[in-house]
Amino acid sequence: MSFVRPEARRFLKRYRALMGAVAVALLGLYWALFSFGLLSMVGWALVIGAGLLALSFAQAALFGGGGEGPGVVVVDEGQIAYFGPETGGAVAVRELSELSYDARGDVPLWRLRQAGQGELEIPADAKGADALFDSFAALPGLSPERLIAVQRDAAGQSRVIWRKDARVAIDTSRRKPHF
Repeated sequence: MSFVRPEARRFLKRYRALMGAVAVALLGLYWALFSFGLLSMVGWALVIGAGLLALSFAQAALFGGGGEGPGVVVVDEGQIAYFGPETGGAVAVRELSELSYDARGDVPLWRLRQAGQGELEIPADAKGADALFDSFAALPGLSPERLIAVQRDAAGQSRVIWRKDARVAIDTSRRKPHF
C-alpha cells in the first residue's frame, strides 16, 4: 500500500534527476556563500556544474512522455529498438533518413525512417521513450529546444522534424508576417 498518489509518483519519477541537480546546486551555493577558501571555490564549481546539468535534465523531463504507453524503447550503442505489443523494430541512429512527429491520433508517435527499411513508429509515451531525447538531439542540425517545441506545438498535426538529405533540421516554427 502506497501513501503517495500515482500522479505524484509519476511527477517525482519524471523530475527526480532535475531535483537532484537543484539540490546539489543549492549545497554548492551554501558552500560558496558561507565558506572561505577552497570550500568556497568548490561551492561555486558545484553551482555551475549542477546548473548545467539541471538545464539538461529539465529538457529531458519536458521531452519524456511518462512511460505509461504500450511497448518498450531501448537505445543501445547507436541503435533504437522498439518492442511493442503489435509492432516493433530497430533502426541505427546514423542511418536515419527522416524523423517526424505525428500528434494526430490519441497517442503521439515518433516516426523513424531508415533507407531500405520500413517506417518504425514509436509511441511518445512508451516505456523508455525518454531515452530518445539524447539520440535525436545528436542528429546534425537538430537542437533539443526544437524537439521540445515540436512536441508542444504539434497538436493534431504530423510534422517532419529532420531529414538527412537536408543536413539541417527542418524549420517547424510558424513565422508571423511582418507588417
